Amino acid sequence: MSAEGPALSAIVARLADPKVHLAAYGGIVFPMALLIESPIIMLLAASTALSKDWASFARMRRFMMVTGAGLTALHLLVTLTPLYDLVVRGLLNAPEEIIAPARLGMLIMTPWTWFIAYRRFHQGVLIRFGSSHHVTIGTFIRLAADVLVLGIGFAFQSIPGIIVATSAVATGVICEAVYIGLVVRPVLRYQLRPATPVEPPLTMALFLSFYIPLVMTALISMLSQPLGSAGIGRMPMALESLAVWPVAGGLIFMVRSLGVAFNEVVVALLDEHNSFSCLRRFALYLSITTTVIWILLVATPLAGFWFTRLTALSPDLAEMARLTAWIALPLPILSVLQSWYQGIILHSHRTRAITEAVVAYIVVNVFVLSLGIVWGRVSGIYVGMAAMVFGTIIQTFWLWFRSRKDMADLRFGELDSLPTQVDAFG
Repeated sequence: MSAEGPALSAIVARLADPKVHLAAYGGIVFPMALLIESPIIMLLAASTALSKDWASFARMRRFMMVTGAGLTALHLLVTLTPLYDLVVRGLLNAPEEIIAPARLGMLIMTPWTWFIAYRRFHQGVLIRFGSSHHVTIGTFIRLAADVLVLGIGFAFQSIPGIIVATSAVATGVICEAVYIGLVVRPVLRYQLRPATPVEPPLTMALFLSFYIPLVMTALISMLSQPLGSAGIGRMPMALESLAVWPVAGGLIFMVRSLGVAFNEVVVALLDEHNSFSCLRRFALYLSITTTVIWILLVATPLAGFWFTRLTALSPDLAEMARLTAWIALPLPILSVLQSWYQGIILHSHRTRAITEAVVAYIVVNVFVLSLGIVWGRVSGIYVGMAAMVFGTIIQTFWLWFRSRKDMADLRFGELDSLPTQVDAFG
């Protein structure tokens, strides 16, 4: 999935007015669409953790459908009413030349939220019942649909970049959701329906007590995207920075995704006997691996190849992206650590701690952005990335602090089981 962003940037950068359309997508459309969909983005974690019997699944499915419909209506309300100008001109302070293209992109992205809700919810079921390979296949289907639409746009050359980008994203999500909906049916019929009902049963009150902190977490976290755009738009070289933002961010997310995906692995496998030590060891190896990959990308000629040849940035924008990538150096290891601590907290059902960590992230992020705006001497892209890094460091520290007791319980529980294992195997 993380390959989607670089693919979009590579094609849009080769079409007419690349700076404008990259900035419209990365500075307005993507942050706003993410913020609107944030209440359903944690359905993957919730479904993975709670889809243990049919009654629980059915109750969460109703919630998913109602929420998806409501957020789609909100998306249209923001896009088609004066709210759009209020947000984009008033709050984001976006450059005038990207406002109209971004509105068209938002309209094309209308199906995005509902289909993501449907897809992420059912992906959680697949992960819970050992069919996570379908998640991978679905992602390749999404990417193939992206590439097909992007290829058509590149072949015609006359289609504006914002239309090509948002059409590709919307088409990819729809195709992936359709595939996930088909392959989850046998799992629902033969594995979930016969599953033993959980005790106590999952009521809507219990579900909301688990999920609302996750909703707040996602909402506050996704708020950082438009906040970043708003801050960058008030700093030097705003248009150039907003154009580089999706390109640099796409590469960063591609490497970070290895750590981000670890969250659902922790949630799904901590229930397994003596899995704590194995998962902790894997987290260490994954941290080292992702950091080495990132260093190889930014410290070798691969950076020049990626930003100038592959994503077709102009030399000045490519240099901005390369320096931004150096600022992002701590993010890969922080993503792994966040997934490890957050997965442990999710396993314990104490989801409020995750919200607290995201609040800490936003506070630090806004503080650093504000310093950049007041100083006014550094390009927005560098301040925006520094704000993300410092905020993520504080967020990770807080997750570690709040998960210490649960980690200790898991570790001691594993040690307590060792004598039994030794006796069983002589």
